Amino acid sequence: MSSLTHAESTVVGSSPEALYDMVADVSRTGEWSPICKTCWWDEGESAREGAWFTGRNQLPERSWETRSQVVVADRGREFAFVVGGSYVRWGFTFAPVEGGTLVTESWEFLPDGIAMFFNRYGKEAQQRITDRTREAHEGIPATLAAIKRIAERESFTSTWRSQSSWPSPVVRMPQRPTDECQSNGRLLEREPAV
Repeated sequence: MSSLTHAESTVVGSSPEALYDMVADVSRTGEWSPICKTCWWDEGESAREGAWFTGRNQLPERSWETRSQVVVADRGREFAFVVGGSYVRWGFTFAPVEGGTLVTESWEFLPDGIAMFFNRYGKEAQQRITDRTREAHEGIPATLAAIKRIAERESFTSTWRSQSSWPSPVVRMPQRPTDECQSNGRLLEREPAV
């Protein structure tokens, strides 16, 4: 993998605003990311430009935390953040199309990130850069597929609940206790209390 940028798209049967709200809630990232298992905002922060959050990443051989800063927070259009403030840019764009929203996830390994890897890892830097690049190229389609599955399920559930005409179940309880009850037209005797 030589490309230090990558982007893929999918159409999701949900509105741009609903998808933005879902993705910009970084506390939900672990629901769809194959590597980032959980994120949390700095105290008092939310999805706004300049806000910082922490992400916990996990692979079979290691785990690590990153700090990221939101660089774009345009509801219904784009949500993007930069890991380490200048190392790697991740972004999501949302465009209305027939059948829902075109969601594009993008990734770019920035020059400061490349320099940081060479300073930190020395001779191992190029292999680590290659590994991270492969992980991004493989992770983006998995992330988009999971976002699509979750968003469409949530959209379906929300629509079904708002349009459902099913009557609520009615349970009729006896007005007073009796020693007998009826089932399928047959009279049953209640077992005596012991």
